[in-house]
Amino acid sequence: MSLTKDAIQVFLAVLDKGSFSAAARSIGRVPSAVSMCIANLEADLNLELFDRRGREPLPTPAASALEAKARFMLQQFELWEAQALALSKGLESRLSLAIAPELLASDWAGPLGQLALRYPSLEVEVLAAPETDAIRLLHEGRVQLAVVFESQQFDSRECCQEMSKENMLAVIAPSHPAITGGRILRTEELAEHRQIVVASREPNAAPPRFLQAHHHWRSDNHTAALSMLQAGLGWGFLPESLVKPQLNAGTLVEITLDNISSFSALWVDLIWSNSQPLGLGAQYFIALIREKQQRETAAARSAH
Repeated sequence: MSLTKDAIQVFLAVLDKGSFSAAARSIGRVPSAVSMCIANLEADLNLELFDRRGREPLPTPAASALEAKARFMLQQFELWEAQALALSKGLESRLSLAIAPELLASDWAGPLGQLALRYPSLEVEVLAAPETDAIRLLHEGRVQLAVVFESQQFDSRECCQEMSKENMLAVIAPSHPAITGGRILRTEELAEHRQIVVASREPNAAPPRFLQAHHHWRSDNHTAALSMLQAGLGWGFLPESLVKPQLNAGTLVEITLDNISSFSALWVDLIWSNSQPLGLGAQYFIALIREKQQRETAAARSAH
């Protein structure tokens, strides 16, 4: 037995329209072709699907039992065809993104939702990787896109699109000895206290971007870094979007500095390799990020 999309379409058309003639009109067939298709399907299944003793065919209990599965199978046929067509036009089989752990709270999931609407069959993989690891994965071809902080140096192998700005805050547990009694620090004093940083797990990787202290503990996981900070094991320099829940809960506080502001703003970039061709999914995701940034820039200008 070989079930086909055509047979399932005809079966569902008869169920939906209530007769062979109405089903035939809805799918552009002649009634005899619909009747023959149902008869062949019944023979293949060794089941009676429609009771033909009355003026119009009535679904049998077997037909009713198979209806939900038939609708699911038709949907899968259509998704399969849509994916095959998209692949023939340049859709990648999988879109992989590497995101710096500190940026997991930034707005990258919204555009992914729009991507899923356009390409529902596209498989998407999101990896959390410290910045240097994310960029390495990009150049190795393991991922097509990376979400990282703006680069301090130009790399001719990369293309980028600005995504958003992040306020980087110096934060610490309220019980930490460095700020006991509401003590206000100077910038140079931060270097004397242990810093918690998110960094590559590779021992020979470049120093973490935001490292300022003489002594630091590191993790490649933002959740672990936040746990160490809340335990009073050190201070950290992290995006406001990441630490906002802890600031609101009072488990972390922003460090007050008496000589400069305790925060700075950095751009977040979406980057890709210019040596690797991008599929339709990656191209559309980049376009969504670009449109979003343009809207936000226009709104900011109009506000002023």
